[in-house]
Amino acid sequence: MATVLVVDDEVRSQEALRRTLDEEFEVFTASSAEEAQKILEQEPVQILLCDQRMPGESGVSFLKRVRSQWPDVVRIIISGYTDSEDIIAGINEAGIYQYLLKPWQPDALLMAIRNAAELYRLQAENQRLSLELRTTSPVLRRRVEMKYERVKREFGLDGLTRAADSPLNPVCELIAQVAPFDLSVLISGESGTGKEMIARAIHYQSRRADKAFVVENCGALPDQLLEAELFGYKRGAFTGAYEDRIGLFQQADGGTLFLDEIGETSPAFQVKLLRVLQEGEFRPLGSPRPVTVDVRVIAATNRDLETEVREGRFREDLYYRLAIVPLHVPPLRERPMDIPLLAERLLDASEKALGKEVEGFTPEALACMAAYRWPGNVRELQNTILRMLALTRENYLGAHLLPAGVLASSCAQDVQGSGSDDLVAVGFAGTLQERVDALEARVLKETLIRLRWNKTRAANELGLSRVGLRAKMVRYGLEGDRSGGVE
Repeated sequence: MATVLVVDDEVRSQEALRRTLDEEFEVFTASSAEEAQKILEQEPVQILLCDQRMPGESGVSFLKRVRSQWPDVVRIIISGYTDSEDIIAGINEAGIYQYLLKPWQPDALLMAIRNAAELYRLQAENQRLSLELRTTSPVLRRRVEMKYERVKREFGLDGLTRAADSPLNPVCELIAQVAPFDLSVLISGESGTGKEMIARAIHYQSRRADKAFVVENCGALPDQLLEAELFGYKRGAFTGAYEDRIGLFQQADGGTLFLDEIGETSPAFQVKLLRVLQEGEFRPLGSPRPVTVDVRVIAATNRDLETEVREGRFREDLYYRLAIVPLHVPPLRERPMDIPLLAERLLDASEKALGKEVEGFTPEALACMAAYRWPGNVRELQNTILRMLALTRENYLGAHLLPAGVLASSCAQDVQGSGSDDLVAVGFAGTLQERVDALEARVLKETLIRLRWNKTRAANELGLSRVGLRAKMVRYGLEGDRSGGVE
């Protein structure tokens, strides 16, 4: 399990960050740079999430010291727009991996920390691979090649979990066709559908697979920081720029640059990005000369960019530059056949993250997950599985471990079968008695699953006799839903 140190002098903010992270990470907290220093000296911290504005010493100033003493720690700063100039000035010296804006969103924060944990792991892996490559042993060189092939399998098309009849299959077929060619790709889809995984699959199916795959979330940074991140800057470009910084476009030279949330960028920044795509060159901040790069750009958005273009919020010329090949990732609610396979794969990753193993899911749990609509898509499914794994005391993950909202909604889908979460909605066809019966069947099944089919407890909770409960189970066809239930 990755270790995160949260440094924030505000107790409420500190606790909010802890609650968001502690199901998935081992979290330490500190209220000052001095307190954080002591923790770093005693604990194996991998990721440091630091507030910018603190009494005594600012976040950037503290992270500069951390970089010199613990260079392997991945450093993230969190603050508001008002600090952007100070942070830009200190990004290079402090070696800041990412800048998060307040107010932060839980999903965005979790994604940033997960990416930081993956970066820490890759840094350690790269150090090991570099050591092996420096040797002359053919055996060790072959081991490095095998690891590279494993990465290609993990992040290529084989890494996109799907069933034989999945709506994702046409997307994968299109990826296989266009990946070998240096065409810009625009990936659209709801948040959490796995657009970055699709981008990685394109990269690892291309001729650039042995080069860098670089990721930037365009929606997480204001224009000034985003420009510095992508294009880099020269020493003296602004106050605090003490040395040159290579931008992500240069880091991705020969490889692929993935620009997530491209629809969040401003028209002013879109003009600068368009020039890079058209000319293959850009000018770092403070540089008198342009830099030429060979980069394949893959962009992603959860917005309808065609509508954004029509309404004047996104440049039409940039849209057509990015969308040479448009790909749409279907949401998870359109892929119920993928959920059991995807759940098993996510469980493997969750077991590694939490250091806890189980045999798998019960059939009932998988059925409930397949019936739920997953508005948060794969990201919500991943977080749900992490929660189930953390809470279980048994060798299998049962349906009773599902969050109440997931369980209630999946039972509604199963009982009603109409695609609506609301059984008493106006759109639900039927007489009043039919609607009441559907609602009763939903509540009955939800209660039985939550109480692990203990009929005595369910009857007591619902205010029924055991005979009455059995009669309703027979009436609604629930008697055969689960065998071996507790009496």
